[in-house]
Amino acid sequence: MSGDLVTGRRAVVEALRAGQVREVLVAAGSRDTQGLRAVRDAARAAKVPVRATDRRALDALAGDHRGVVARTVGGHAGLLQLGERDLATLTFAPDALVVVLDGITDPQNLGAAARTAEAAGAAALVTRSRRAAGVTSAAIRASAGALEHLPHAVVANIARALARLQEAGFSVIGLDDGASSSIFDEECPTGRVAVVVGSEGAGMSRLVRERCDLLVALPLKGRVGSLNASAALAAALYGFVLPREVVASPPSPG
Repeated sequence: MSGDLVTGRRAVVEALRAGQVREVLVAAGSRDTQGLRAVRDAARAAKVPVRATDRRALDALAGDHRGVVARTVGGHAGLLQLGERDLATLTFAPDALVVVLDGITDPQNLGAAARTAEAAGAAALVTRSRRAAGVTSAAIRASAGALEHLPHAVVANIARALARLQEAGFSVIGLDDGASSSIFDEECPTGRVAVVVGSEGAGMSRLVRERCDLLVALPLKGRVGSLNASAALAAALYGFVLPREVVASPPSPG
C-alpha cells in the first residue's frame, strides 16, 4: 500500500476540500458521528471513494488514525509546498503576513502554529528543512487541515529566506524573550510583515535574530517563564499584528 496518508476526521475533510485525496478508508463498524458524516459529505463532493476497512488494517497503516485514513494524491500538502526561490516569485498583497518558524521540532507545535497562521490570514508559512519538524500526519492533524491550504516554503537557510522577504518589502519581526521592548511598547509596522518564532528554549538562531528589523517580547505576568511556539505566535498575531488592520480601517460613522 503506497502513497502518503492523512489521518483524523477534520484533517481528512480539509485534505478532501483541497483536492488532495484519492481514497478514504473508514474503520468498519464506526459509529455514525457528525465528524464521520462530514468526511463522507466532503468525499462525496470531491467524488472520492470511501471504503470500509478492518480496523486492524488501519492500525497497520497508521497507529493514530482515529478511524479514518485518507490516501493523498501526491504527498502531504504537495500542491502548496514551495522552495526558497519561490519566495522571490510569489505575488504578495500590500499587507501580506508571512509566518516563519525557526527550528520548531515538534510536529504538534508545527501543526498548531500552521493552524494559527492560516486562521490569521497568513499568505505563507516558512520552516527549516533541517533540524525541524516535517509535515507528518501528526502535524497535519494538529493543524486541523490548515497545512493542506497554507502555502509552505521549506528552506535550508531561514536568515537568507528572510532577506528575500525583505527584498520583497517585508518588515521582519522576531519574537524574543530577551527583547528590550514588548508588543505593548511598539507599534506593528505597516505593509508586509513576517513574524518569526524560534524554538522553545533556544529561541531564534543568532543569524536569524540579527536579520530581524524589530525584536519584541511577550509580557508574561504569571509564574510560567515562556509559552510554546504556537501559543506565542497566536498571542503575537492577535495582540500585535492583526490589530493594525482595525486601526488602518476604522468603522464608518453611523
